[in-house]
Amino acid sequence: MLRVFEGRSLLFWNITSIFLVGVLGIVDYLTGIEYSFYLFYLIPISLSAWFASRTLGLLISFLSVITWGLVDIASGEDFSHPVVYFWNTLIRVVFFVIVTYLISELHDTQKSVQALARTDYVTGVVNTRYFHELLGTELNRSNRYKRPFTLAYLDLDNFKQVNDKFGHHEGDELIAFFSVELKNLLRETDIIARLGGDEFAILFPETDRHEAEIVITKIYGYLKERLVYKYPFVTFSAGVVTYLVTPHSTDETINVADQLMYSVKSSTKNGIKYSLFTG
Repeated sequence: MLRVFEGRSLLFWNITSIFLVGVLGIVDYLTGIEYSFYLFYLIPISLSAWFASRTLGLLISFLSVITWGLVDIASGEDFSHPVVYFWNTLIRVVFFVIVTYLISELHDTQKSVQALARTDYVTGVVNTRYFHELLGTELNRSNRYKRPFTLAYLDLDNFKQVNDKFGHHEGDELIAFFSVELKNLLRETDIIARLGGDEFAILFPETDRHEAEIVITKIYGYLKERLVYKYPFVTFSAGVVTYLVTPHSTDETINVADQLMYSVKSSTKNGIKYSLFTG
């Protein structure tokens, strides 16, 4: 249910939160002083703190306190001493601020845990599990709008020699180096994932073969130059498949590109093969 609210703009939450506080204030006034509505003010406060920002949550907290106080005055609530009104206001402010901080901290923690679950610990790129989710989304979009997409499957050549000669730490350094260089060459919409060991996949959403060839050629030439300085015996093989027809599953999609890459790996290495998938 909460996914409905994900991705909404800051303006949306500003308007929505202020509107909710206004509605609560009116209802609070109409029901009189016998009924307490203070817990309901936590709804706009919580929504703004979780989905927008801590700053907006604090602003809505103060707006809620002001609204609540105005309702008390308009309702004719009589206090034994003026200090009581200011004391109640202070308690409300403290309570709402604490709730705002707790919710925003919880949201930050949730995002951090989610990020860790979705990324590869060595490279920081998308891991296999999350890549399958993203690829599944692209399959659905491609099937719905009949737009092609391209998947590149990359494998480092002679990677085992790095581990054997210099150790696994150096192997991890190479993997991390390769990932950073790839990310710097890709568009924001492209998705790079480490599928295991020295194997990577790049998803090019809504990209045809011609567009993919331009990007892959650029990547191949640049990385070839970059690798020769630090790892002169390391190259990479790639299978690049443009899907004109949507495959039945993410596994099938990846396997098609994997097999094409393997055909390069088992023959010449250090090369790229392109293919069209038509079902």
